Amino acid sequence: MNAPSLLRNARLPRWLLPADWPERDGAPVLAHIALEISRVQSVRPASTDAALPANGWDLAGTLVLPGFVDAHTHLDKAFTLPRMKEVQPGLLGAIDAMLNDRVHWSAGDVHERASRGLQWAWECGTTHVRTHVDWWEPDTVPLAWPVMAELAEEWTGRVRLEQVSLIKLPLFEDAAQAMRLAKQVKATGPHALLGGFVHSTNWSENALRNLLVSAQAYDLDIDLHVDEELNPSVVGLQATARILREIGFEGRVVCGHICALAAQPEAQAFATLDAVARAPITVVSLPATNLLLQDAVTGRTPRLRGITLVKEARDRGIPLLFASDNVQDPFCRLGSFDPVEALGTAALVAQLDEPFDNWSQALCRGDWLQRAPATTPPTLVGAKADLVLFTQADRHGWPSRSATRVVLREGRVTHGDATPFLPR
Repeated sequence: MNAPSLLRNARLPRWLLPADWPERDGAPVLAHIALEISRVQSVRPASTDAALPANGWDLAGTLVLPGFVDAHTHLDKAFTLPRMKEVQPGLLGAIDAMLNDRVHWSAGDVHERASRGLQWAWECGTTHVRTHVDWWEPDTVPLAWPVMAELAEEWTGRVRLEQVSLIKLPLFEDAAQAMRLAKQVKATGPHALLGGFVHSTNWSENALRNLLVSAQAYDLDIDLHVDEELNPSVVGLQATARILREIGFEGRVVCGHICALAAQPEAQAFATLDAVARAPITVVSLPATNLLLQDAVTGRTPRLRGITLVKEARDRGIPLLFASDNVQDPFCRLGSFDPVEALGTAALVAQLDEPFDNWSQALCRGDWLQRAPATTPPTLVGAKADLVLFTQADRHGWPSRSATRVVLREGRVTHGDATPFLPR
């Protein structure tokens, strides 16, 4: 199928449109999106006198989003659940089950499972995936680490794959060892980031400081699992923001999970968020996994939700993304590497209003993972024509009925049925 030169009458989210974009009946008017040489040439308000070129499509109000960023996944663990026996409830039980399963891992096994996950991501419209890779030994590169580097090369031009070293915090206790770990990550290439697991069971401010300092020394960005628990006394996020300020860190830091904010007194949680807003930190919320792992006890209905304070973070201007996290492994038995599912869960759990217009940017803003994230309003103009068309959803119910979609890559259909849009 030839690439269209014009997508007429597209419904774009409010966050992706200029402030002066016209409205009708309380919603942005539809848009005409002109495409040329695989990129978006222009976006302008729809007009009834616009002629539809021979290779143009009339979307008739179909919802359209840019390609997705899945900012926090675990491709190395994906699809391991079917070969496991009983998994004890909660985060630590899932960790134990995963450690037991590692005896089955080989480079081929990891490659097959991770490739399947990337294929699913590709089909749903994701253009950028970040995966964490478990790193348990100080002097041994994990088996999965070079596999992810190989996959990053294999998927070049289709999905941008980044890899994060998920290293337990005690391995940074020794400053020299922290530097060696950072050096190994740096040698992997520009798609690699330094990461760590920051939790009350392994808490050490000294180790956290060494992690951040070693990343600074090797000019690495950072991606942390932080305060993934409902213990109100934890200080991982608070300490991260403070140390970043003390050392003058100039890279980008992502803090995922931060469930503990929801268990803390508001004054304490809000003070921490205020500090985060002054730091180079992006927050990533993982609603599905956190719902399944937090407040998890066998035979008892959970009372607490485990999702972090997403509304309060956004109100402070903190960049915020939702992501898939674990998929069909002991940490989360569900999932399909479709970040829209993550937002659908969050919309209910966190009671998000107008998910399409107000919150869908939390699936699309890959710039929020980069240094000095853009402060100007985002725009499609000039970007690759990587677009997702939701053929059965409407703005009121989205992301319900969002599974059926048409995916464009550089303006060409790679997934879905676009025949209803073709000129008749």
